[in-house]
Amino acid sequence: MNSRAEHDRMANAIRVLAMDAVERAGSGHPGLPMGAADVATVLFTRFMKFDPDAPDWPDRDRFVLSAGHGSMLIYAVLHLLGYAAITLDQLRRFRQLGSITAGHPEYGHTPGIETTTGPLGQGLATAVGMAIAEEKLRAEFGADIVDHHTYVLASDGDLMEGISHEAIALAGHQRLARLIVLWDDNAISIDGPLSLSDSTDQLARFCACGWAGERVDGHDPGAIAGAIERARNAQRPSLIACRTIIGFGAPKKAGTAKAHGEPLGAEELAGAKAALGITGDAFSLAPEIVALWRAAGQRGKSARAQWRQRQAGLAEPARGEFDRRLEGAFPAAASEALRAVARDAVAAPQTIATRKSSEIVLEALNPLLPETFGGSADLSPSNNTRTKTLTTFAPGTRMGRYLHYGVREHAMAAAMNGMALHGGLLPYGGTFLVFTDYARPAIRLAALMRLRVIYVMTHDSIGLGEDGPTHQPVEHLAALRAIPGLLVIRPADTVETAQAWEVALRERRRPTLLALTRQALPPVTIDVAGGNRVARGAYVLWGEDDAEVTLFASGSEVHVALEAKDLIIAAGHTARVVGVPCVELFREQGHEYRARVLGTSPVRVAVEAGMRQGWDEFVGADGAFIGMQGFGASAPYKELYRHFGITARGVADAALARLRRG
Repeated sequence: MNSRAEHDRMANAIRVLAMDAVERAGSGHPGLPMGAADVATVLFTRFMKFDPDAPDWPDRDRFVLSAGHGSMLIYAVLHLLGYAAITLDQLRRFRQLGSITAGHPEYGHTPGIETTTGPLGQGLATAVGMAIAEEKLRAEFGADIVDHHTYVLASDGDLMEGISHEAIALAGHQRLARLIVLWDDNAISIDGPLSLSDSTDQLARFCACGWAGERVDGHDPGAIAGAIERARNAQRPSLIACRTIIGFGAPKKAGTAKAHGEPLGAEELAGAKAALGITGDAFSLAPEIVALWRAAGQRGKSARAQWRQRQAGLAEPARGEFDRRLEGAFPAAASEALRAVARDAVAAPQTIATRKSSEIVLEALNPLLPETFGGSADLSPSNNTRTKTLTTFAPGTRMGRYLHYGVREHAMAAAMNGMALHGGLLPYGGTFLVFTDYARPAIRLAALMRLRVIYVMTHDSIGLGEDGPTHQPVEHLAALRAIPGLLVIRPADTVETAQAWEVALRERRRPTLLALTRQALPPVTIDVAGGNRVARGAYVLWGEDDAEVTLFASGSEVHVALEAKDLIIAAGHTARVVGVPCVELFREQGHEYRARVLGTSPVRVAVEAGMRQGWDEFVGADGAFIGMQGFGASAPYKELYRHFGITARGVADAALARLRRG
């Protein structure tokens, strides 16, 4: 253990790098790294288990900087510990294009960054998912293989965000004892003193949710270490409120909002360095202090070497399964099971809701994929996400593979991100499509991080009926399709649902959202000879290339388009129907394929029980759209479809009117 004098100089190394980097960039947040430097120094030099030479070692401890605005804290620590990619040059290029030291930490961009943070509260909630994954995999593979902690550094802002309550309530209920949150309790926000906007007793709040909690002086290394040690031995998650001074060491700005989100300025920077006993040029560090940090970075090498020996000694088939799970490989048996579901659906057609189709798929998949980890935000019977073989994940049953999230859509989505980031689990979770509004920030981060997460979103249109416009999503498909990197798949029947699940499971670098119906749909797929057509995004369901009319539809409106086609033909014209289960996948197809599917029909009509946004790329600005123009209403769904004109007759009439206009 380092002496107090050594600790102070090591913590000051974080401070100087943070101050200098923010000053050079001309923007950033120096206050948190300066204030929390003592906490980070204790955590990384005495407790964290990691190896800079293997940033993705599976049994490492996870550190989540939920207060992502203080990113120079983690960049400075990673550099000091010896993460090779985090050079002094990268610190000098903080917040610059092409650097790996972005304004907020980005997963996949910088070694040692466990998750993308910045939107406050997300890191804390994501860490809950990491802790869940650790508990589940430790129960499955044993503590010799999975035995680590998840640490979070959270700010006042993280704890004010609504997602924080969802997350801490879930973690407390699940008694996630390997989760330790260090709260940078500096009582300052951007607007000024925290008392301007908040007077919550956070310690009482966490304890009320089932956490252990205590307060410490965030500048006393002994007190910090003692609290972490007690938290590591607790039987529930722990909050350590570390009272700190934001901008610690700055002569005029310390303890004020001026230290929060702007460079200190040359005069204040010089004064802070003088107060902290720091000499030398910008980014200058004493060699002996760097050596102490690098020695701390080497602490985990022996632990990793011993872990590799234990992993090598793991008996088969457990070792192979552990490796497969971390790799994310998709077994051939699961592919065949999906094809069998599709073949059976063609051989024995059923008129059923696609949420039920999804349940049929999951019943076939879950016994073959032990990594699937399901759940729902208190809508399991409606989302059809819990299958017969799944047992509940709970404090006494860690082998369970189904989590009851409660009415916590946002925390559910963020926790699934954490599971995917941790590795070894393939999370899927359900709620109503309209409630993606509650989960959207976490869904967006999943897309930004390119995570393998699956959202089972049911009740996808006015087709849910009597619950009315509060529950009927009309703008949601367009809004979700606008998120870069998110696959939104809206299948039309059981075959397409099985193919959609195959796409989602094979996607290792993208999240997938399945938009599924409450109402029963007639089957539209008559054969499976063409392979997985959902994977092409759109395909010709019926008709010839030279048809006068092309109808485009997704999900529950595909059968409407097929019926409309018959009416158009009965009127003496030719028509074709194109199913569009996934706009994003269609955009990725080659030009020739896309041109063939779009066709050359002079009249094009799109039909979807949502808004028009996005459909002009199929029908053109002059094409017809049959769908919603505003919010829905409360009534049986068939009446609603007639009321809003989303019918075969309405589609056919729109096409015929354009044909008459020539």
